[in-house]
Amino acid sequence: MPHPLPLPPEDRALSPYTGWTRAHWETAADRLLAAVRPYAGPANALINLPGTRPSWSGPRSDGLEGYARTFLLAAIRVAGANGDDPTGLLERYAEGLAAGTRTPTGERELGDGDLTSWLAVTDRGQAMVEAASVAIGLRLTRRWLWDRLDPAVQERAGAWLAQALHRQPVDNNWWLFPFTVGGFLAEVGIDSDAANAAIDRGLERIDRWYLGDGWYTDGRPRAIDHYNGWALHLYPALHAHLAADPALTDRYGARLHAYLADYARLFDRTGAPVHQGRSLSYRFAAAGPVWAGALLGTTPLDPGTTRRIASGALRYFLDRDALDENGLLTLGWHGPYPPIVQPYSGPASPYWASGGFLGLLLPPDHPVWTAPETPSPAESADAVTPLPAPGWLVQSTAADGLVRLHNHGSDDQPADAPVADDPLYSRLAHSTRTGPDTAAGDNHFALVLDGSPTERGPITPLGAGRLGAAGWAASAHRPRHDGDALPGVTVTSLTLAHGPDEVRVHRVCGATPGTAVREGGWAVTGAAPDARVTGAHALVTGDDRLRTELLALHGWTAAATVPAGTAFGPTATVPHLHGTLRTTPTATFAAAARLTADPAALPPLTALAFTLTDDTVTVTWPDGTSTSRALPSAG
Repeated sequence: MPHPLPLPPEDRALSPYTGWTRAHWETAADRLLAAVRPYAGPANALINLPGTRPSWSGPRSDGLEGYARTFLLAAIRVAGANGDDPTGLLERYAEGLAAGTRTPTGERELGDGDLTSWLAVTDRGQAMVEAASVAIGLRLTRRWLWDRLDPAVQERAGAWLAQALHRQPVDNNWWLFPFTVGGFLAEVGIDSDAANAAIDRGLERIDRWYLGDGWYTDGRPRAIDHYNGWALHLYPALHAHLAADPALTDRYGARLHAYLADYARLFDRTGAPVHQGRSLSYRFAAAGPVWAGALLGTTPLDPGTTRRIASGALRYFLDRDALDENGLLTLGWHGPYPPIVQPYSGPASPYWASGGFLGLLLPPDHPVWTAPETPSPAESADAVTPLPAPGWLVQSTAADGLVRLHNHGSDDQPADAPVADDPLYSRLAHSTRTGPDTAAGDNHFALVLDGSPTERGPITPLGAGRLGAAGWAASAHRPRHDGDALPGVTVTSLTLAHGPDEVRVHRVCGATPGTAVREGGWAVTGAAPDARVTGAHALVTGDDRLRTELLALHGWTAAATVPAGTAFGPTATVPHLHGTLRTTPTATFAAAARLTADPAALPPLTALAFTLTDDTVTVTWPDGTSTSRALPSAG
């Protein structure tokens, strides 16, 4: 596939899977930095990227974000080149630092004529986030930038950063922003007591959220997503590396090691990470923790696999319209896609992806750059991997390299008062080649009341495990309608997975007989999809050989397909099953699903056999193997 950026020739001997080498990473970084340069304001203090709308923090904050997040990339690029800076990156960012901190922030409102001053760092204000990127950039380039600054500029910049040590962060990964600022300020001897206290507070807070096996929840009880990698692991790992702290390296390196063993399974053969969670416009920031494991020396991945996964992620997005016609990163997944953009995101937000370039901090002779690429887990062998800590079941198939994540544990719901479902968390399944549609009900089981489907709401995980070559995961929830949980109604859900196939079983307790029920399958993108319905069996074929099926096994009476649109394309199709609650006090529904891009002929999904005896499910898969599992109790 031709690449939109002028890049060096591919090296298929060293990199047989991606063709990319360190030279490609360096060139990509240079091109990204060159593209933002025309948008720098006076004295390079603010970088005001174009966009259709500002973030909820406003244009001034967005300009600071443009400075801070691209400074992080510039710092990684220069530090990785041992200070070589032929285009004068650090000179421009040093000028911006001096200008942005010249006016004592917080002493007066910024006037219309002030085009350089940075906003003050306030409680839960966006400037706290950007202060962390500035601090990392200064720490990485200290010899070439900070140590050469005029003392007056050092004093002003230190005072601006130190505000973060004394302000209240949002109660999630934001605790790592004053932590990161503290790491730099403690190193240079500014407000040292507060800096060290911020370090201790940040680590103490994330320790509360540690679920085990390398996984964290991000503040909320079950907020589990990519922030595990590009924040909750990345910042402690980078601090441990820069501080050369053996105790922190041992503690947080061991967690990172465990995390990467699972996380490496969430990348597709194409390079795509699983499409799940918020801030997905950060795209190849997903490569950050992979590089961090190598940087810290605490990774289960061999060097060739590390580079294969990271280069695959970068190339995946740059090959698929992540850049606009001006070479700027857009708010979206492939190209722009507003439905996945959070209100806190502005035009420069995607440059959090700068963390994905951490591998450049490793020297050119490091094995991650010199070893031949080796395959990622998804392209090595079929696998079904239970992850009990997040409540996930990861299913991958080597023939197409596709990864599916069955979700029985992540919902991003607050602890006190549930909110409306976020499809990027609440779906029963996510994958590397499909995304949710907000209205089409893909990968969602619902009761249909007054014509509208119920929401899943908070999820109670009930475990995940192996069953021979298959795997299982289960959860329970109380369906919600019009913002409230249905009184006395629970749904217990079980997923069984084997090869490219899955069986979904839902037991509904306490609902009114006669209530309609609906199950959605995978949303497959296709410009001219082939959708076929036969009885209670729906099959959809889309682009790039991607196809899906949804087959009734128990309780369902009819199938259908509905149009959708996702981050993978504006035209998608979702298979549905429909039924009615006919028994009381419980009713059970079961369906088989398949998502594949395998060009070889697979055994027909209709060859799958299903039996329900008492509370035990037995599945004979199309390849002839059998799996049995008792339906879990909601407790």
